[in-house]
Amino acid sequence: FGTMLQDEAFYFSRLGTFLERADNTARLIDVKFHALNSEFFGTATEEDLEYDFYHWSAILRSASAFEVYRKVYRDVIKPERVAELLILRADMPRSLHASLQEVVKNLDKVKNDQSAETQRRAGKLLADLQYARVDEILATGLHAYLTQFLDRVNELGWRISQDFLVPGR
Repeated sequence: FGTMLQDEAFYFSRLGTFLERADNTARLIDVKFHALNSEFFGTATEEDLEYDFYHWSAILRSASAFEVYRKVYRDVIKPERVAELLILRADMPRSLHASLQEVVKNLDKVKNDQSAETQRRAGKLLADLQYARVDEILATGLHAYLTQFLDRVNELGWRISQDFLVPGR
C-alpha cells in the first residue's frame, strides 16, 4: 500500500482490508470469550488466572496487540481489558473501532450516488463503538454484541457490493 497510487482501486482495497480485519478481530474475541463462562469475570482463582495468562497473551499476539496491551495497561492481563483494547480503543490499529474508522474514511473516498445509506450505516456502527463502554458490553453479553457487530459488518460488505459492483442500480 505504500507504493500504490491512491486512486479508487487503492481505496476499495483498503475498504476490503478493514472490513475483513473487523470481521476477523470480532471472531477472534468471540471464540475466546465464548469459551469462558460468564461467571469467570471477578471469580477466577489465582491459579486460573496464571493458567489463562498464556491463552490471553496468545489472543493478544494473534491480533498484534500484546505490546500495545503492556504499554496501555501495564499490569496483568485481564479479560475485560483485552475486550476493551480489541473492541473499543481507537488507538489500537486492529481494534473494531480503528477498523471501522478506516471503513468510514475509505467509503467517503469512493462514495457515489447509491452509497449514502451504506455510509450512514457505517457511520452509525462507528458511533456505537465510539460511545460504547466495555462494562456495558460485558453486562449485556459479549457474544450477543459481537454477533450483532458481525451481522452489521457483513451487511456493510453486502451493501458495498450492491452500491458499487451491481450494474444499473
